[in-house]
Amino acid sequence: MGGASAAARDEAGEYLWEPLTWDTGRLRAQARLFEPLTERFLLEAGLPPAMTVLDPAPGHGDVTLVAARIVGPQGRVVALERTEAALWAIRSRAREEGLLHVHVAQGDFLTDRLATAFDAIVGRQALLNVAEVPAALWRLASQLKPGGVLALQELDFGAARSIPSSPTFDDALSWVTRTLAKGGAHPRLGLELRRHFLDAGLPEPTLRIDESLGGTPDYLGYDLLAEWVQGLAPGMKALGVARPEQVDA
Repeated sequence: MGGASAAARDEAGEYLWEPLTWDTGRLRAQARLFEPLTERFLLEAGLPPAMTVLDPAPGHGDVTLVAARIVGPQGRVVALERTEAALWAIRSRAREEGLLHVHVAQGDFLTDRLATAFDAIVGRQALLNVAEVPAALWRLASQLKPGGVLALQELDFGAARSIPSSPTFDDALSWVTRTLAKGGAHPRLGLELRRHFLDAGLPEPTLRIDESLGGTPDYLGYDLLAEWVQGLAPGMKALGVARPEQVDA
């Protein structure tokens, strides 16, 4: 699945999460927490000014706008999304920032092929819900110009931790990780990317790990975890990961 409009189901057909009702909060919390890391990541990946860039699963356009600021008005950034609501949000945000070189296209990178080849393809959590990650990577790489850059940030939920241990934090993180895994997502994809690149027949990737640390009451990581729990609550209950009274407490 690509984009913010997808809703995952378990084998019984029950919705595991409903991004249309909660993704705005999650994506905003995620953007505030990770935007500095994403900007640094894209700069080090080699996004100079004047590049043509594709964001294949932009959600509400957070990474799209970071890339657009980096490549500048001489470049071009295309956000490929499935829903009109997401495309409207990206257009509006780009206009507000004066990023007129941001363009939107409706489609799904897993099934649709754009006529244009790109200098770079960038994304954050673009592959979290994709069933066949190597196939998706190969498809993305096929949209690059020779020597193009494929720069993807994926999370590793298993690396998150609290020291000293906090039962509330640990329980919430466990619920999220187990629900994603049972729902067919990839909660440890950040550390699995190298294997998927090689399985796709792509060159050895350059890897790096960035972490966000915090402990004050206003640390944004707490907000992000709370948004994940809220959004995945239907799936947690449906899959028996957590009891309703635990999640609703």
